[in-house]
Amino acid sequence: MKWITKLIGFLGLLSAMASAACPAWSSVQAQQEMVKLNEKLGKWDRSYYQQGVSEVSDATYDGLRRQYNEWQRCFHPSEKPQQPQIATLGKALHPIAHTGVKKLPDSEAVAQWAKGKTDLWVQPKVDGVAVTLIYQQGHLFKLLSRGDGEKGQDWTAKAKMIPAIPKTLSGQLANSVLQGEVFWKRDSHVQKAMGGINARGKVAGAMMSQSSPGLMSELGIFIWAWPDGPADMNMKLDMLAQAGFPLTKKWSMPVTSVDKIAMLRESWFTTPLPFVTDGIVVREAIEPAGKYWLPGKATWVIAWKYPPAQQIAEVKDIQFTVGRTGKIAVVLRLNPLQIDDKKIKRVNIGSIKRWQVLDIALGDQVMVSLAGQGIPRVDEVVWRVSQRNKPQPPTDKMVTPLSCLFFEIWCREQFIARLAWISSPEVMNINGVSLRSWQQIQQNLSLKNIFSWLTVTQEELQQISGISPARVAHLWQQFSQVRQQPFRQWLLAFGLPLPRAVFATLPDSQWSQLVARDEHSWQKLPGIGAARAKKLVEFVNHPQIAALVVFLAEQGIRGFAD
Repeated sequence: MKWITKLIGFLGLLSAMASAACPAWSSVQAQQEMVKLNEKLGKWDRSYYQQGVSEVSDATYDGLRRQYNEWQRCFHPSEKPQQPQIATLGKALHPIAHTGVKKLPDSEAVAQWAKGKTDLWVQPKVDGVAVTLIYQQGHLFKLLSRGDGEKGQDWTAKAKMIPAIPKTLSGQLANSVLQGEVFWKRDSHVQKAMGGINARGKVAGAMMSQSSPGLMSELGIFIWAWPDGPADMNMKLDMLAQAGFPLTKKWSMPVTSVDKIAMLRESWFTTPLPFVTDGIVVREAIEPAGKYWLPGKATWVIAWKYPPAQQIAEVKDIQFTVGRTGKIAVVLRLNPLQIDDKKIKRVNIGSIKRWQVLDIALGDQVMVSLAGQGIPRVDEVVWRVSQRNKPQPPTDKMVTPLSCLFFEIWCREQFIARLAWISSPEVMNINGVSLRSWQQIQQNLSLKNIFSWLTVTQEELQQISGISPARVAHLWQQFSQVRQQPFRQWLLAFGLPLPRAVFATLPDSQWSQLVARDEHSWQKLPGIGAARAKKLVEFVNHPQIAALVVFLAEQGIRGFAD
């Protein structure tokens, strides 16, 4: 899960949240929520650092850690942001500390860091388990887990089971300290398409296990630091490759501009690699002497991670939208978040039943990603607040396929959805009349039924603020032309529950012919069974449908007037 880097990046994470609104909680509730979340974060920290087990994804942990620190800023502003509880079981002292890398958010920050620096190199940020390899007198002496950067666990016995780790070295490397990543070897892994596949967890599990799992032969080693090694990067890479660490040379590229850095980052994100990655690392060739290395203090190396495929957002409101047929959808209004090039403020989670199964309340934290065509979706609820505040949804008795043919205050959404359906290309094809147009018209003219726009005058349209004279003329022309639409199109506009394919073969050309049909008569049409026939009889004889028929007859619409 790469949680070690959180030692370095919390202030940066906080700054991104600085403008977020604080929850409207009492001090008692705030304390209750913070204690509950802090206990969970502590449990995950101990599991990760002491057992090497990632109980949650990076996105979940990072998001909830940010949320906790934001609550701390809101309710205890004088306290320092809390950092992970990183007490480990490791007792072996690293001869040279692991510094970690500071994560920068974008190309501008990378450019600022790189300003004035020379001899820069880019490497993939391999997603595995960080380790120290200690060689003495030509032999592998120890392999230590990263731990807290100063002390780690002794994994030397496991190192002997990993074929990719050389057991003997010569020359300058015979007595050396190397830092790198034990990773799960992959065949053509495309990070953008495949994601992290829990690679780090697999490696950590294998290294922490008391047995000798078969995964050991599938592990590789990527050396990303040779403290006190040759100052010349090319010489360093050549010597590592000759000693049995070829990946470092193959995947270390010199760069002279931020554009080149960004190009490599995008290339490695979208093309097949032999390991899982979560970004890139940019480093200066010239490093301080190893004795000066301290956790969280590296200024000569930074990371630029890939954009997260998932992000956590707080639920600020829960709204219910009603479609033309009365179908109710639940929409979550979120604290704004950015995924790829999309800014997301709302996400539709589907039916009331799904909302109830997900058990989402105001203040909960949800994991959001992009589905096909960039549509935001909720993948899971990652944190539920203690107080379950939920709005009351509309009832099925209020909203039905036959409700809101006539306007009432409580059914505004379904009424507008019906108008939008009528003007759509597949029904009346009223060109240039959008959902927003109908909202403007309804707000200003208070249409009484779904066909009342037939009686709207040009003068009335001219009184609507925000509609230009040219647009008024266009709307008037469109509304007038619709009167000439054939009978079957008006049936579509009604929402007659007839399969679309049957409309083309429907012999009736007058509403009176439809009313005269009984269930048996309807079933003579192709694809109409008993249940559909009963629904059709109920529809054409419904009082509100009958009232609309009278209205269309008064307007002289073909098929409804005698």
